[in-house]
Amino acid sequence: MALDLIVMLTWHDVTVANAKEIFMECKDAPAKHWGFKVEGTTPESMSELVRCMKDNGKTVYIEVLAMNEDVCLDAAKRCVAAGVDHLLGTVYYESVAKVCEEAGIKYSPFAGLAEDSRLRGSIESIVEKAKSLVARNTSGITISGFRYVDGDPVELLRTLDPAMEKPFRLSGSINTFERIDFLKTLPNLAAFTIGGAFFEGRFGGTFAEQVTKVCKYVEK
Repeated sequence: MALDLIVMLTWHDVTVANAKEIFMECKDAPAKHWGFKVEGTTPESMSELVRCMKDNGKTVYIEVLAMNEDVCLDAAKRCVAAGVDHLLGTVYYESVAKVCEEAGIKYSPFAGLAEDSRLRGSIESIVEKAKSLVARNTSGITISGFRYVDGDPVELLRTLDPAMEKPFRLSGSINTFERIDFLKTLPNLAAFTIGGAFFEGRFGGTFAEQVTKVCKYVEK
C-alpha cells in the first residue's frame, strides 16, 4: 500500500489564520492530501478553504478531536456542507457515521483517544477497540500512535498494524525522518498527518520545501 502524507494547516490543534495563503504558496508541492481542523474556522472560511484545495486537485481532510456527540455531529455536518472528502477523528458515533455515509464522505474515527488528546489504555484494549471500529461502517481508524502514554508507541503500532482489516491513518507528533522510516514498515498504514512540525521547521526549509522533502522521502 502506498503511504501518503496529509499536510495539516494546523498548529496547536487550531487551523492557522493564514491557512489559505500558505496553501497557495505550497499548492505545487507534490502532496496530494491536505487538511485542517474545524477550530479556527467559520463555516464560510472552512468552505472557502476546502474549495480552494479541491480546485487545485487535492483530497481534503478535516480532523476532529471532540468527544461530545453533538459537537462531533455538528462537525460532520459542516464537512458535508463544505464538500470535505474524509473526516478523521471524533470518537465513534453511529450518528456521525450515518451523516458521512449518506454524503459519501469517508470516516476514520479515533481509537483510544482520551480527553487530553493523548492515547491511553493497554495495547490489547486499544487494538480490540480499533478492530471493533474497523468492523463498523467506517473507512478504517485514525490513531495518535506517538501520543500513546501508557506504553511504547512503536510496540503499539507494530501490534495494531497486522490486526487492521482496513487501512488506518496516524495523527500527531510525526516530527522526524526516523519516525517516518518506522511508518514505512507498517503495511496497513495508509497515511499520516504532519502539521505543527512543519510550522516549527522540523524538516528544514520553508513550509513548501519541507512538504516536498517529506513527500520525496516517503517515496524512497
